[in-house]
Amino acid sequence: MWNALIVVWRESLEAMLVIGVLLSWIVRQSDPVPLRRGLWSGVGAGIGLALALGLAAYAAQSEFAGAALEQFQLAMVLAAAALILHMVLWMHEHGRGMKRELERQAAQAAARAGSGAILGVAAVAALAVAREGAETVVFLYGLGMEGEAAPLFGGAAAGFALAGATAWAVARGARFLNMRTLFRASEFLLLLIGTSLLVAGVDKMIGLEWLPALVDPLWDAAAILPDGRGAGRFLADFVGYRARPAATVVIAIAAFWGYALWRMARLDRAAAQGARHG
Repeated sequence: MWNALIVVWRESLEAMLVIGVLLSWIVRQSDPVPLRRGLWSGVGAGIGLALALGLAAYAAQSEFAGAALEQFQLAMVLAAAALILHMVLWMHEHGRGMKRELERQAAQAAARAGSGAILGVAAVAALAVAREGAETVVFLYGLGMEGEAAPLFGGAAAGFALAGATAWAVARGARFLNMRTLFRASEFLLLLIGTSLLVAGVDKMIGLEWLPALVDPLWDAAAILPDGRGAGRFLADFVGYRARPAATVVIAIAAFWGYALWRMARLDRAAAQGARHG
């Protein structure tokens, strides 16, 4: 549930902030009414595209059985882990200039004559919302492989509500919300969720004998913090904790975090150099 809440909160918040940026830009235009109509049409189209992806994934799953189904589910879990890593790195790099870039795209769209401007704004909104929605579908599908559906949907609903409350607070200019700090914290939480998906995928590949376990277990902490109940179970679901991990799992976690932190450090250095020279 907590994984779904955090994922849906972050993705929905990004989509809501995109819509907010576009709406604030539209209000400043000479004829905002048709552009606003185009924006909401684009939002609806983006949601429709995300739902279509969800239905396609469900339909694809129904076509598989046995080993093929297991392999399809494994692919979705690993895709979700990779997508979380990609999303975190992309937002780490582009988050600072996202408002400026969205306004630039909207201005280019509005420069077209007549209905072209409306369609252009609709396309900007549709692509932004569809991207966030598609990522959410893949994440929830991957998380759904590891637990029951009811807590997943409950967490998703709570995440959407929390995103709405956060977006409202941002729109109201809430001083207690530092968006930079908020997004940095969410990056860390998303990487933890990505770790849990990666661990689930690596465990499954070891079970299928696609990967060697190397040393199994590398250590045994079951007597201190078992992963089948209590706090250990929560950590297992949330961050991929294993009381008796195989060496391959530990190597995968180290590689995942090592690459993420290395890329973030490089992006931060590049941004600092750009600010000095800019």
